Amino acid sequence: MSRLEVWGVEGIGEIRPGDQLGDIIAHACADPPNGPLQDGDVLVVTQKIVSKAEGRLVEIDADDPLSHKQLVEDEAARVVRRRGDLLITETKHGFICANSGVDLSNVERGYAALLPIDSDRSARRVRDIVRARLGCAVGVIVSDTFGRPWRKGLTDVAIGVAGIAGVVDLRGAPDALGRVMQVTEVAVADEIAGAAELVMGKSSGIPVGVVRGVDRSWLRDASIAELIRPPQEDLFR
Repeated sequence: MSRLEVWGVEGIGEIRPGDQLGDIIAHACADPPNGPLQDGDVLVVTQKIVSKAEGRLVEIDADDPLSHKQLVEDEAARVVRRRGDLLITETKHGFICANSGVDLSNVERGYAALLPIDSDRSARRVRDIVRARLGCAVGVIVSDTFGRPWRKGLTDVAIGVAGIAGVVDLRGAPDALGRVMQVTEVAVADEIAGAAELVMGKSSGIPVGVVRGVDRSWLRDASIAELIRPPQEDLFR
């Protein structure tokens, strides 16, 4: 029987623009209690520290609660829905989310964090540095917190991947009763991101998680594009 282990990486500390996340994570995971890492482990890294390290912070008016709204418009490829001060937008990456992913939480007062320009590239950089420093092949997921249509509550999802599948296509495979699955595509990167969020939390100061024991067939070159539904398949546009 397969078994997953999930734990948060302690000791990362405050990340600032210009910090090299790969080095910081590798150092934190070299020895117990966070490591050592093994081949096949998956690192889940929150978008917030990636954005901080990459300098994706923009100064706003700390006394104006709506001062970040122009950033939301600037970061959007299109506005999907607008209701009062809330905007659901499509970002330039193709993500559908609230406020173009512009975030004020866990950021110094007077600043807003923007999404990384290329989260796949960010994930690859962390993966490559960890492999160079620790000698192990890991997958890396950059995660962010999204709401979902039709359901209440937030969950973490993948917005960048390296060395781990975004989607695993089970179409054509038999289910437990021998029936051939016709439409089953599993968003494994989102599932891993959600599992890691359970040990990282929103206010615990743990921005990196490790998931051990994922199916080795999921460990491959991938892109977040796997998880973005093409417009021609979107029934709600």
